[in-house]
Amino acid sequence: MSEVLKPQDVDALLASVGGDAPAAEAAGPSIAVTPVSGRAGGLPDDEAPLRPDHEVSSYDFKRPKRVSKDQTRALAAIHDYFARNFAATLSGALRTLVNVHVVAVEQVMYSEFVQSLPNPTCFVIMHAPPLEGQMFLEFSPLIVYPMIDRLLGGSSQECLVPQRALTSIEWRLMNRIIDRTEEHLSDAWKNLIEARFEVLETESNPHLVNIVAPTEVVVSITFELKMATCAGTMSLCIPFNVIESVLGKLATQSWLGYRPKGASDVQQRRLVRNLRKSAVQMTAYLGRARITLGELKALQPGDLLPLDKRVEEPLVLQIEGCNKFAGRAGQFRGRRALHLLRAADPDELI
Repeated sequence: MSEVLKPQDVDALLASVGGDAPAAEAAGPSIAVTPVSGRAGGLPDDEAPLRPDHEVSSYDFKRPKRVSKDQTRALAAIHDYFARNFAATLSGALRTLVNVHVVAVEQVMYSEFVQSLPNPTCFVIMHAPPLEGQMFLEFSPLIVYPMIDRLLGGSSQECLVPQRALTSIEWRLMNRIIDRTEEHLSDAWKNLIEARFEVLETESNPHLVNIVAPTEVVVSITFELKMATCAGTMSLCIPFNVIESVLGKLATQSWLGYRPKGASDVQQRRLVRNLRKSAVQMTAYLGRARITLGELKALQPGDLLPLDKRVEEPLVLQIEGCNKFAGRAGQFRGRRALHLLRAADPDELI
């Protein structure tokens, strides 16, 4: 049977444990305490009330965590590899050092994420077959306009960031950066799934785009881009329904030690093709001569200058200022030519 404690008994109990007796008066006229025992007809032992030492964590049904922590770390590892390669590509395209790194991987509702974006901005809608659904990529205006300024020949110093949408010419310049972003995203995801990222549409106002329901959970991956004194963010939004089919692969593989595959045959052929198109400066040195300023002033057409190299000695051919070959001067099809005989020593005198 339950035991009913009177207010005086409650005050005595609180006083014995160092409590504040007057505070009990506001609790009500009486308090009923029922002992619970799994062996006396009460709750079973596995359903006993929580003790004060039990840890209790709150759960928000409006923001369910549908991606586990391990899967979140796997996504962070994949896009960290993307960030390193993308930084190298941007540095080459902009001809200045650009740093890119992942700063956050979060799960939020789509409406909350869109509300956090500036308006106007550089907003790109993408898809990645065979993944279903759409995702988007957003570049902050704080880094978009410095990159455009750099592509147009400007410096890496701070530039004015106008509060307007991109013009058609600025969009065409940004498409060069977006194309490189797609390539590196496809490369980073290929160990998980052979997905090809492609642009579907571009927009300046993110509030006009609804790729999923406002309450849908999305994974937001935020990157920080730094270029000299300029810095901004790039955000990749992936709805849960897009990656739901590949979450099992993220859970079963060890992505903390993620290592991408080597360069594909297509990438190697592209690299060789670009190298073959590169132009280099070649110079063949006949020899040297030392004369005074008076002799230089008195030179006339037809005068002869004795060089410090004998006729039988080979001439050194330099490529971009470095010794490469040694050969003999001659004539080929009516033009001056150099017949290559051997490789030149790096320290061979010209």
